[in-house]
Amino acid sequence: MQELFTETQIINLGYGLCLAAKFSILNCGTLLLATALDDSNIHLYVDENLRDKSFSKAAVIKGHSDWVRSIDFTNEGSDLLLASSSQDASIQLFRIQSNDQDDDNKGRYIIKTSKAEHQVCTESVIIGHEGWIYSVDWNPFSLKLLSASIDKTLIIWEYDKSVNLWLETARLGEVGGNTLGFYGAMFGPDGESILAYSYHGAFHLWRMNELEMWSPMVTINGHFNEVVDIGWVPDGSFLLSVSTDQTTRIHAPWKSENREITWHEIARPQVHGYDMSSLAILSRYKFVSSGDEKVSRVFQAPETFIQNFKRICRIRSNSIDMTNRPKGASVPSLGLSNKAVYENDNLLQATPRSNKEPYAEESYFSAIELYAPPTEETLIQNTLWPEIQKLYGHGYEVYSLAASNDGKLIASACKSTSPEHASILLWDTTSWKQIQKLFSHTLTVVQMSFSPDSKNLLSVSRDRRWSLFSKNAQKDTFEMIATTDKKTGIHTRIIWACSWSHDSQYFATGSRDGKIALWTKNEAKKPQNVLGQYEPASAYLDLKESITALSFAPLLVREKYLIAVGMESGVIYLYLWCKEWLRVLTYDNR
Repeated sequence: MQELFTETQIINLGYGLCLAAKFSILNCGTLLLATALDDSNIHLYVDENLRDKSFSKAAVIKGHSDWVRSIDFTNEGSDLLLASSSQDASIQLFRIQSNDQDDDNKGRYIIKTSKAEHQVCTESVIIGHEGWIYSVDWNPFSLKLLSASIDKTLIIWEYDKSVNLWLETARLGEVGGNTLGFYGAMFGPDGESILAYSYHGAFHLWRMNELEMWSPMVTINGHFNEVVDIGWVPDGSFLLSVSTDQTTRIHAPWKSENREITWHEIARPQVHGYDMSSLAILSRYKFVSSGDEKVSRVFQAPETFIQNFKRICRIRSNSIDMTNRPKGASVPSLGLSNKAVYENDNLLQATPRSNKEPYAEESYFSAIELYAPPTEETLIQNTLWPEIQKLYGHGYEVYSLAASNDGKLIASACKSTSPEHASILLWDTTSWKQIQKLFSHTLTVVQMSFSPDSKNLLSVSRDRRWSLFSKNAQKDTFEMIATTDKKTGIHTRIIWACSWSHDSQYFATGSRDGKIALWTKNEAKKPQNVLGQYEPASAYLDLKESITALSFAPLLVREKYLIAVGMESGVIYLYLWCKEWLRVLTYDNR
């Protein structure tokens, strides 16, 4: 039977903020509670009766000059060692032992219990970090202390009897990159591994190797904020995603002998200064992305990524001409555009010139040969893709993108509250010139989709309408051939999503009103209204909940169309459709 925890006591801290708490047991058997507060002090409480669980304050330890962020206990013989870390960039060690002194205990703190009296004295003050220290953790099997700081480093400290000091024996962490350091770290249960987590939401893992060196290990990672768009490359070999964490990431299967295939982040092509909004994939090694800015950016894979991707995922493909392809990319100190790097590293440009110019021209890059998914340190600085083009033309922040299946066209749309800015811009991917502007909507176009045959462009908008543009082969331009209005439309709220069937015969629209509608072209129908020859393919499906994503499978299943439906609640439904709707699967991890 599972044991239930019940509240036994509330310790009132007034207006104080408790940032950390740890339990331990004094050598007399009394339970000890240490709390770290925003008053820069450590408050100690003792519980005289283990059964009653009633704690009373025993001492307040002073020493830090800023908030105490973390505390941890360990035993050394019959004594307790208490480590604390603070925003003042220092670590303090306190020894708690039986009070056998006959003097006046000057400079010591006294803990009195009914069983015994204990003294708390300062053991050491450790200085080594250059920023706030967010955590301290004792090794479970040896007297080693691990600290994690916002200065991008982890430090392992050990006591050196020869000099009577706590000295740094190992320093781990991030070098360069766009990051703000570590929020915490801890030793593994065996004491031979270290797990840390950083500002960018990533886990970092190290393990002691045969040479007694700490080696970085593969771990799980991913976005730390809302993922706003995803897309498969044409052959399905990897997935790209963009997020409001201001990054674009590549996820792919790690294939190696004698192990199960697992998916990992293998590259971070873009680390931006704006929240990302959309993504359009042109080919396996080329994509376009947009953020909260008026420009769309085009990226192309560098040589280092292509070679590492093939090794990690065991891809055998036709050779690609690497003659003029850069090795990687870096980011200028005062810019947002990824700059191509043609050498194996850019150490000269990434090194500050002098004390008067303390900032390097650009971020550091090194062409690293990988056979396993990269660590967070490598992802941050060595997996960027160079930016090859910018697409200007919108008056407001670009909100949605789409690429034609043949890779020849890009469609882009921006945030809008008027018909003028709700236009869709078409771009030629060979010249990167704007070739057409399409008008139909009155508010922001939230999603667009080219039909698989690249002959039609579908758009859906906040104005509760969808519009369909078809390519005129003679004029080589797109013309609107169908749309909806209040009389012909099915949706009564914002249409968030749209998708084409693999054969370009049907398209689906999904709305905040909870309705999914499928549409098709009726060649025998005479155009009578704004729908032209298009009409509903069947009765709509009403799920009574906001629909935020739709996608057709790229093939028939049981001679029916398979459609994935994403809900605002996080639930995903799979439906088979052939004039009627049949739910076949539900994914609900709430």
